[in-house]
Amino acid sequence: MTRRENLDEIFKDIEDNKKQLINPMLDNIAFLEERMEELKKLPFIQVNPKNPTQQRTTKASRLYKECSQSYKNELIYTNGVDPEL
Repeated sequence: MTRRENLDEIFKDIEDNKKQLINPMLDNIAFLEERMEELKKLPFIQVNPKNPTQQRTTKASRLYKECSQSYKNELIYTNGVDPEL
């Protein structure tokens, strides 16, 4: 079962008009989860080889943060459609 199918199962009892509203969000949630898993495989911190005390965040780290914020917002909204879930 794909994550999207799993989300459809979770939201199966939602009214049709609400389901039409959240369907694109369910696609986004599944996409963001997949993207965040890919980003987790990449380094989040880059260490200066000449001075190991100097570190900076990588692009993957910044993208992960953006994706996780979007993911959180999607979850909050979809949960607000039917608080009983």
